[in-house]
Amino acid sequence: MNAIVHHSLQAITVRRMPGLSEYEATWQAMKEFTQARQNDTPDEIWLLQHPPVYTLGQAGDASHRLTDNGIPMVKVDRGGQITYHGPGQLVAYLLIDLRRRGITVKGLVRLMEQTLLDVLAAHGVRGELQNGAPGVYVQGSKVAALGLRVQKGCSTHGLSLNVNMDLRPFANINPCGYADLPVTQTQSLGICDTLEELQTQLTDHLTIRLNGQAHDL
Repeated sequence: MNAIVHHSLQAITVRRMPGLSEYEATWQAMKEFTQARQNDTPDEIWLLQHPPVYTLGQAGDASHRLTDNGIPMVKVDRGGQITYHGPGQLVAYLLIDLRRRGITVKGLVRLMEQTLLDVLAAHGVRGELQNGAPGVYVQGSKVAALGLRVQKGCSTHGLSLNVNMDLRPFANINPCGYADLPVTQTQSLGICDTLEELQTQLTDHLTIRLNGQAHDL
């Protein structure tokens, strides 16, 4: 997979994928990376954007796709229900050896949520969490979604943050399985930073937390 290595910090390599990354090719690359891991393989974070695609979690209910608008849907091996990816959305995939870092699956979910809250708070936006509905919300509207698969102690998939995208495809689904759930994005929340700037902010917070330098988890 072609990638631009952005930086490495304490055995976490952050890669920015140029252009739009086809979903299924990226998913396959995640699986291959994880299958080939050794005990000393550095963890990686992949930053990218996808062309328009719906993804449905392994236990997801396809009826949450309300209408067929021509956008493909891929059944994947992460948890969760249906979500949408498209240009202008920041996607971060976390390829992390949880056992090596002493992080539980729930701990990684909480770490991702807190990272997103930190990024929003740095811009004066108060994010919120909802019980039983992973992700980050602002005044009831979902701005970020989470989905993971953990196999042999190593994670794939990760999070998506809506930045500056066409939100209309969300109207064709029950986002994350919730009917009539409103969806928003950082541009609509008054955050003017570009997707690339938010990528850097997000990964800075993620690497700090993954390296155990943040103690409020």
